[in-house]
Amino acid sequence: MTTPIDLKTTRRMPGTTCGVVVDEGPDYLSMPEGMATYQAPLLPEPEALDGCAAGLDLLRRLHEVLAEHRVGQPAEILDLCSLDTLDRELVDQTLGEGEVSVIQQGLDDTRAQETRLPGVWRLHVPVSDSAAGRELIEVAEIPRFVRDSAFFGTTETIGPIGDLPDGVMNAPALIAEIEAKVAEWRPGTPAHIINLTLLPMTEQDHTYLDERLGRGHVTILSRGYGSCRIVSSGIRQVWWVQHFNSEDRLILSTLEVTDVPIAALAAQEDIDDSRDRLAEILEALG
Repeated sequence: MTTPIDLKTTRRMPGTTCGVVVDEGPDYLSMPEGMATYQAPLLPEPEALDGCAAGLDLLRRLHEVLAEHRVGQPAEILDLCSLDTLDRELVDQTLGEGEVSVIQQGLDDTRAQETRLPGVWRLHVPVSDSAAGRELIEVAEIPRFVRDSAFFGTTETIGPIGDLPDGVMNAPALIAEIEAKVAEWRPGTPAHIINLTLLPMTEQDHTYLDERLGRGHVTILSRGYGSCRIVSSGIRQVWWVQHFNSEDRLILSTLEVTDVPIAALAAQEDIDDSRDRLAEILEALG
């Protein structure tokens, strides 16, 4: 096996914030540790690539797509179904597994895993009554099924407040704010972020808000800096976003009225870095 290529950059994820808990003295939450960094693949020697022409061709095509792709453009799709076992193993070994996973539930249960090249996603579309299963590579800031399915069948309003349970104080005001921002939202509108961590919320407020907003169809998990869980709600364009430190302690909880939270998206710089990394990998493969 050849020596891994020395490429040290990783996906540019927005930083998280740290809270402070005061007891008898300041007890600062630890900064997230174990930040994921790019690990170059252990590649086979060039002479071991005999019989992998289709896999190499797909990787070269992927490099061309990365060189041309710009954030905001339609996603580019490469189908893996025609690759045999050796070619698939080469692609799997080269691309590996990255920081972000996406799970869709309640529809066709598509899953996506970002590869070690940010902006390059491996998609698994299960077998259904109307279609065969598919294994795909998609180049995009986020797989397109996220936008297509996150709020499928959901509503734009939360509905009448009615009688409030005991202990609910600030949730109704937040619901009114959310409904107003959802009504104003248009493609390209900047995200409206409600920082629940900084608000005087009772436990009953959190429970009531959770019940009223409900859940959509998409969950996004990022293991970049600490970890981040992003879940679509049952109200169109509203996302739950929670950041955890390395001890799995919640340090930031927000609601975002937006297309897709920026914490889940690959930036153009990420895609450009992936293009350069793949170029070095292809050069090493010969």
